[in-house]
Amino acid sequence: MHSIKIGSKVINTNVFLAPLAGCSDLAFRLICREHGAKFCFFEMLDANSLIYSRIRSLRLIKTTEEDKPIAGQLLGRDPEKMLEAAHQLIDLTGISFLDINCACPVRKVIKKKCGAYLLNDLEALSKIIKKLSSSLNVPVTAKIRVGYLDKDKKQITELAKSCEGSGAAALFVHGRTKTQGYSGNVDYNLIKAIKDAVNIPVFGSGNILIPHLAKKMFDETGCDGILVARGALGRPWMLKDIANYMEGKAVTAVNMEIRKAVLKKHLSLLEKYKEVKDSVRVGFMRKISLWYLRDFEACARVRGSICKVNSYSELLTFINSLPDN
Repeated sequence: MHSIKIGSKVINTNVFLAPLAGCSDLAFRLICREHGAKFCFFEMLDANSLIYSRIRSLRLIKTTEEDKPIAGQLLGRDPEKMLEAAHQLIDLTGISFLDINCACPVRKVIKKKCGAYLLNDLEALSKIIKKLSSSLNVPVTAKIRVGYLDKDKKQITELAKSCEGSGAAALFVHGRTKTQGYSGNVDYNLIKAIKDAVNIPVFGSGNILIPHLAKKMFDETGCDGILVARGALGRPWMLKDIANYMEGKAVTAVNMEIRKAVLKKHLSLLEKYKEVKDSVRVGFMRKISLWYLRDFEACARVRGSICKVNSYSELLTFINSLPDN
């Protein structure tokens, strides 16, 4: 792996941890950094929430000195509101660059004409990128998909070139359409077409669940970097494994004993940093535990037991009771 330049910023890796809404909180980022992640995103932030629901948003952008370097991603439609939220985010966190989300396929986001909806509204997207890139002191990037309802090579490459022309310093490209959501095949050919159409860095995203698929993304698209999302859930060593695999080195040998130890460390970080009601925090802890133990040989029994725990200490007791191999 190698460093990459996004606008004026040089970042010492081209394998980034994605801005996973509801997942990539401070605890998740810190455990991934401990196991080799060199660059992360905050969770996706709604511009209006950052402006009008400040207390909740401040929880989402909680960070530490160890949690650097980092980027932010904003969801929104109104260029002025996006700019106001961006200024707040930059002032509060010192992000390396700001990404505009034009890829989220969730229905409630589409209803607000945000996220992937912007793939269908090039004029609105161009206005946002121009406003932010000309007004901020950090580079502005865009996260897009390879299409909205259908795949159209001409349309999506023109959109990519428009993003570049409007001031985007890099593109993050999820290889599925809005209609596909997070299922179905990733279209490597369209990511390659976007890469070939622009002169800014292009990151490939989608289905990077194992190191082999990271190499496939690089090989088949010629992309400059990759964005790892679901592949790191319960496997915080994934980004390091990808780097090692690409360099011909051995990947992490993870037995059950190691998995339990990393899970407990992750849970301790949640206990320390997750500023929510106890019942909500325990719910997060259950979710995290299921990530780590999903391929345990008796996973159905484990899943049932985890869903019944009501406290951090009770969950630790259960995890400790599991065999180490």
